[in-house]
Amino acid sequence: MDHSMIDKLGRPLRDLRISVTDRCNFRCRYCMPAEIFDKDFKFLPKKEILSFEEITRLSTILAKRAGIQKLRITGGEPLMRHEVSRLIAMLNQIEEIDDIAMTTNGSLLPLHAKKLKEAGLKRVTISLDSLDDEKFRYINGRDVGVNKVLEGIEAAEDAGLGVKMNMVVKRGMNEDDILPMARYFKGTNVILRYIEYMDVGNANGWKLNHVVSKKEIFSMINEEMPIEPVNPNYTGEVANRFKFKENGHEIGIISSVTDAFCSTCSRARLSADGKLVTCLFASDGHDLRDVLRSGASDDEVAKHIQYIWENRDDQYSAERLKHTDKKQIKKIEMSHIGG
Repeated sequence: MDHSMIDKLGRPLRDLRISVTDRCNFRCRYCMPAEIFDKDFKFLPKKEILSFEEITRLSTILAKRAGIQKLRITGGEPLMRHEVSRLIAMLNQIEEIDDIAMTTNGSLLPLHAKKLKEAGLKRVTISLDSLDDEKFRYINGRDVGVNKVLEGIEAAEDAGLGVKMNMVVKRGMNEDDILPMARYFKGTNVILRYIEYMDVGNANGWKLNHVVSKKEIFSMINEEMPIEPVNPNYTGEVANRFKFKENGHEIGIISSVTDAFCSTCSRARLSADGKLVTCLFASDGHDLRDVLRSGASDDEVAKHIQYIWENRDDQYSAERLKHTDKKQIKKIEMSHIGG
């Protein structure tokens, strides 16, 4: 059987990013600003969220019928989902899956890292946008100090998990932190990656002039700590990889805005409420929850997903710069579909 689903632009489906909750214990200003996601905000009720069994069934179908090999668990904050390590253990039983990772804010890792590793998690990507305590408390909107995240990194490393660090760079918020972050992480085992500020969702008030470009980030670092390009690990890798000439340690820049990577995008996203989303900037997803709960067979579910993927022609980031002056389209909030 041919293990591939190919979209209209010739891109195979290879990676699935699974949001397990729309809740988070942070209120970062560019993702879930506190004035919108306040105490009256209605999060998804439990019955609308996919169960671990439903997530595992979908992942198994996609592994066997589409050839998916990589899963990434996201949120919201995935460690807010009760017993998420049990889900990791279930997904780890799928023989075709060879890599399970998680994106997290890191604050809850001291409680969970060991269990996650034992369940089969290989890597975590932790978000940290500044090492300046006061600034970080402001950004996360919950007065959580930098130390809480650094303790999370330590817990992940102690448990034997690989660690990457994501820093979203927004002009006027934290461009002064680009160099301190590079200085801090270049002598560690943590791979730091800078992310150009993106217009995800509707809540973050994105403007093009908030973006610090890949070129600028590269120049700033290279001037003080010379870096050189490294070849990608695989086709469709989102980060441009570099290494410090001094010690060979890796660093990366993810440039969805100024140098889009749509042409090799092989990722689908499963929202917490069971929608298959074919682009991070989509206005809506395709409901799989009702299909799963309707008693459909694995074959029927696979055919449904194949139909969705084969009709996919998303390339939002590649086209974004032509449309920055137009009214932004309504998009799914980041907290529903993870990064």
